[in-house]
Parts: sequence; structure tokens; C-alpha cells
Amino acid sequence: MLQNDTAKLTARVTILLYLAVLATLVVTTFFPAPVEGVSVTLILSVKLIPLLAFAVPVFRGHNRGYIWMAFVVIFYFTQAVVSAWLSEGAPGPVILTALTLLLFVSAMIHLKVNRPPAG
Repeated sequence: MLQNDTAKLTARVTILLYLAVLATLVVTTFFPAPVEGVSVTLILSVKLIPLLAFAVPVFRGHNRGYIWMAFVVIFYFTQAVVSAWLSEGAPGPVILTALTLLLFVSAMIHLKVNRPPAG
């Protein structure tokens, strides 16, 4: 699926950022403290399942998977921006905002450089 060396590089960057977003979502579930009275499993499921659905396309470099993942990442970005604003710049939401923005941009760059040949 990867068309050239640049596409291989952008795929690696996107995979790294994808994993960083997943790790940040897990860390922010437990830091500073889990929400009282709510199942941690439920919180992690709600946070991770929408992104984990794109694990196979991301690791295989499928363009359609990248496109759909980018749509979903926009929702994570929006939520992170709102959380960063309401928490007045807490590190977790700010980091998640930056990572989701970078993930979206790297996925779009990957789609640009990994276009199939015309014709």
C-alpha cells in the first residue's frame, strides 16, 4: 500500500503519533485521579474504542483508514481543546490537543504523498 519512501516515513510518524494519543488517553484517565464512582474499564472503553477501530488500517497504511481516522481525530481534538480551555491549561489536555493536531496533520500529509499513480 505504501507508494514510496516518503510515504513510509509519514506512515511511521503517523503510527508513532497514533500510539502517543492512545497512551495519553490512558494516562489522563488515571492522572490526577480516576473519576469516583465510575468504572475505569468503562472510561477507557469510551475513550479508546473509537480510535482502536482504526488500528489495522493505520498499521497497514490503508488510505481509506487514514481518512476515516482523521474524521474521528477531529472529535478528540475538539474535546481536548475544550478540556484545555476549561482547565485553564492543564498539561494533560494541552498535550492531547497538540498530539491530536499533529496526528491529523501527519495523516493528511501521508495521504498526500501516498497517492496512487494517476491513470
